[in-house]
Amino acid sequence: MSLPLEGRAAVVTGAGRGLGRAEALELARLGAAVVVNDFGQPGRDGSGEASAGPAEEVAAEIRAAGGRALAHTGDVADHEQARRLVESAIAEFGQLDILVNNAGILRDRMVFSMSEDEWDSVIRVHLKGHFNTTHFASAHWRARSKAADAPVYGRIVNTSSEAFLAGSAGQPNYAAAKGGIVGLTTSTALALAKYGVTANVICPRARTRMTADVFAGFQEPRGQEGADREGAEQAAEGRSDPLAPEHVAPLVGYLVSPAAAHVNGQLLVVHGGMVAVVERPRVAAKFDTKQEAFTYDELDALLTPHYADRPAGETFAAAEVLGLKHE
Repeated sequence: MSLPLEGRAAVVTGAGRGLGRAEALELARLGAAVVVNDFGQPGRDGSGEASAGPAEEVAAEIRAAGGRALAHTGDVADHEQARRLVESAIAEFGQLDILVNNAGILRDRMVFSMSEDEWDSVIRVHLKGHFNTTHFASAHWRARSKAADAPVYGRIVNTSSEAFLAGSAGQPNYAAAKGGIVGLTTSTALALAKYGVTANVICPRARTRMTADVFAGFQEPRGQEGADREGAEQAAEGRSDPLAPEHVAPLVGYLVSPAAAHVNGQLLVVHGGMVAVVERPRVAAKFDTKQEAFTYDELDALLTPHYADRPAGETFAAAEVLGLKHE
């Protein structure tokens, strides 16, 4: 029996650690050949010297398990290096079928304290990085489709965050970048559908190098010091920690598979044995002027009562997603 991704080739960015690593390993387990991309800087804020180590280690792990993998250490936020990343998959494996964008950094600060560089660097890596790889992959698929005069196989999975949905107060740069990624994804999904390409976005929650302090002490897995042998084995397998990246990777594997051909332009929250499909925004109320155009007084008469009884702090942000959990 063939594997669902057998004969497919994938690029996974930010795949040297954490979520990206788990996703690359899952795609390889499902049969895909994988280009493991990671710039390899040690700091979660993008600081430190770039290193080939993380990407090489994951690629070696895939090959040791019998899969096919190539390490790539380019910076996806650099337009030219992103082009070479996409081309490396085509050169090594003869094709590109799957793109999973996961690379990112954190530089958290309240909006009134954030520097221009802290804003620019996070937008650059997350949002521009997603655009760069998507641009070159989509151009490749469009050209193939036109040459064949038929749809091709293409899958994109982008990584947003609950910080965008809930409005994380201390992460204006990160929340803005992740919101931009949702807009990029839905635009891409509509633009590429006729070529046979789907694009979806996930909001994962996982304990990784980037979120170590965020989830410190939160739902720690059994198997920590002093736990029993069974708990240690479960923790080692990533089964007892609801925030293990391995809980996210199977959804990515599904979304890039043939089974998800009709899943396009969707946003899904995933963590700890739970997947939530997020509905698009809907109009809550509509007001029409009784004149040719609205006046201040008319708007005051309509909107002020509408918002008067709203709970304090209720905004467009969907903070309730933070309470989602496996039942």
